[in-house]
Amino acid sequence: MKEVRYFYVPDATDNNELPELEAHHAVKVLRMKTGDELFLMDGKGYFHKAIITLTTGKRCYYEITESIKQDKTWNGKINLAIAPTKDIGRMEWMSEKITEIGFDSITFLDCDFSERKTLRNDRIEKIIVSAAKQSRKPLMPVSYGMASFRKFIERPFQGKTYICHCYDEIERNDFMECLRHTATDDEITILVGPEGDFSTEEVRKAIEKGAVPVSLGKSRLRTETAGLMAVAISQMYKRN
Repeated sequence: MKEVRYFYVPDATDNNELPELEAHHAVKVLRMKTGDELFLMDGKGYFHKAIITLTTGKRCYYEITESIKQDKTWNGKINLAIAPTKDIGRMEWMSEKITEIGFDSITFLDCDFSERKTLRNDRIEKIIVSAAKQSRKPLMPVSYGMASFRKFIERPFQGKTYICHCYDEIERNDFMECLRHTATDDEITILVGPEGDFSTEEVRKAIEKGAVPVSLGKSRLRTETAGLMAVAISQMYKRN
């Protein structure tokens, strides 16, 4: 049986043509042709079954035959705010994996000890889209790009906010234990620092703003591992 292919088309019901990059993949890479079936993901909770009506050198037209509502597989929202590593490849790898697991948004933080102050958010978005298609996520995670930690922490947060750190002199709670006492439909935001951790000033500022200081366990984790683990633990408590 031929495998059905998935494509990301945010405005699927308002259009009848695949976006340029998706059309190239369908026509040039997969060699799809008129009459072939495909699924369109709108990133808003629907999969649309469609058939190809016409292909040209660079364009691919479709007709939707059925729209299927998809249920989110976890409750509430999972937001990750993390300082990007010097090696951006590690952040790209993490973004792919947490998309496969399931999360709602990511923000990259410019912190006191950050070694990386900029990143290409368009590259992160492409990785997220690719991983969402592969893992067939009905809702597309959002990448908000870089933000100053101090400005980010001043924002009003919905639900619960947690800041991961490794300082023995600042009390920490076990993240898993915290989630046991959190309603599954609460929105949560988890903050993960750079390779040198947050500064103590940043941790105290976050606590002052209502963030709960937490530990992800007894092992000292690399930044991307901590981000991945934070999302994975959150999923354990928020799965439907």
